[in-house]
Amino acid sequence: MNATLAGWLQILALVAALALSHRPLGDHIARCLTDGRHLRAERVVHRAAGVPPDADQTWPAYLRSVLAFSLVSLALLYVLLRAQHLLPLSLGRPGVPPDLSFNTAVSFVTNTDWQAYAGERTLGHLVQMAGLTVQNFLSAAVGIAVAAALVRGFTRERSERVGHFWTDLTRLVVRVLLPIAFLFALVLAAGGVVQNLHGDQSLSTVAGGLQTLPGGPVASQESIKLLGTNGGGFYNANSAHPFENPTALTHLIEVYLLLVVPVALPRTFGTLVGDRRQGRAVLAVMALIWAVSVAVVTANEVLGVSSTAGREAGAMLEGKEQRLGVWASALFAAATTLTSCGATSSAHDSFTPGGGGILLFNMMLGEIAPGGAGSGLYGMLVLAVVTVFVAGLMVGRTPEYLGKKLGSREIKFASLYVLTTPVLALAGAGIAMGLPGERAAMGNPGPHGFSEVLYAFVSAANNNGSAFAGLQADTVWYNTALGLVMLVGRLLPMVFVLALAGSLAAQRRVPVTAGTLPTHRPQFVGLLTAVVLVVVGLTYFPALALGPLAEGLR
Repeated sequence: MNATLAGWLQILALVAALALSHRPLGDHIARCLTDGRHLRAERVVHRAAGVPPDADQTWPAYLRSVLAFSLVSLALLYVLLRAQHLLPLSLGRPGVPPDLSFNTAVSFVTNTDWQAYAGERTLGHLVQMAGLTVQNFLSAAVGIAVAAALVRGFTRERSERVGHFWTDLTRLVVRVLLPIAFLFALVLAAGGVVQNLHGDQSLSTVAGGLQTLPGGPVASQESIKLLGTNGGGFYNANSAHPFENPTALTHLIEVYLLLVVPVALPRTFGTLVGDRRQGRAVLAVMALIWAVSVAVVTANEVLGVSSTAGREAGAMLEGKEQRLGVWASALFAAATTLTSCGATSSAHDSFTPGGGGILLFNMMLGEIAPGGAGSGLYGMLVLAVVTVFVAGLMVGRTPEYLGKKLGSREIKFASLYVLTTPVLALAGAGIAMGLPGERAAMGNPGPHGFSEVLYAFVSAANNNGSAFAGLQADTVWYNTALGLVMLVGRLLPMVFVLALAGSLAAQRRVPVTAGTLPTHRPQFVGLLTAVVLVVVGLTYFPALALGPLAEGLR
């Protein structure tokens, strides 16, 4: 079978699998968020935490719960990393340095999973399991819970309440993430992904030498790192490592896992608002952007379009696993940068200027196609609010979305949300480029070196976690700066999302009139797509011109 046919078949298989799971998983999440019953395991968790399960919170109370939970999680993970040498199953690893502990704790609590370290050489098994894997579950659930609160803002009238964070968090972990992650951990282990508690083992090679092979509970972490759009690899090579991703089949399963929850959430949205056409419209925008991104990245990598490298055996093979191939590598790269998942199965730093530029652009979109667990949905809904407002200005009518009027208060919250990550990413990259010591950390000179720095801050601000690996980011300055950008880039947008949810929930629903913009038709899909592209293009184009575009035109 030639590479082109195999590439098309894996894309079609992926789309078919996502289509089959879209409806049942989306409806299941909706039922979990609206069910009046509490499972026994959930009641145990609520009693242990001392939290009443049926209380409904105002948006400030919901926000305080999100912030308190995230900051306490950060502190606990930081202590765990620093005290690693005192813990069992540490494999003799020392405690993680303070700046790297801060960066890593922020990274996993914010669903970024940026890794400035080699996992198999830095962390022991207990920290990997009790620290990183636990946060993979919790950070994903926090994102979906915030999205659920925003959806309730559209569905409730004259209310100060947007739901109960602790109930949402517990149900999403117990009923959604844990069962699916457990199932796919077994699938991945059956496919050859390592799952044990072994330390380093020295084995003889066929050439008569010695090779050290690290073991670990990999399959259980791999399933949730992808399902929760987290991305942190057990090993430094992440999903390019054969112990994390041994075959083409496991590779396809991993791409499916990182897309399945974000793709299902528009169905959840449509079900909760009582109009599934609205969910299909949101999904159509996500699918359109995803399809174009996959096509452009794949074309660049398959054709090897680069003025500096030319064609190398018909493709840009550097940095890609030969057991996976160029098509699979491009598919994974496009999927992981369009979600808030930093998992990688190839070196993004080695992609062509065009391919690498699209990966960077994917994150600049705000990772909404289909985006992270929860963050993709609420990001798209905020942009839908902006789109409806723009359309209202065009025809001179008061904009309405899902029966709620969009006044100055709502648009201020949406605008602040849209501006947060570009300000963080561009300011961080600008400061880094202005400091001689931080410029020296670039692995390459010229436009590509600038792209490495820009990619790092865009990845951190959007809570992605992937990197152009040429940047030497394990320094006190980069660990601190990127950690702060990740923390603010995660929590500040949630402030605006929950404030928007509260503002919408307090309104009375207005009836549909002849002047109401239909938000379920192709016209709105096209308009929303245009707004997404224009907002990103106007914000980031100068930076892109200095990096990938300049490199591609050399």
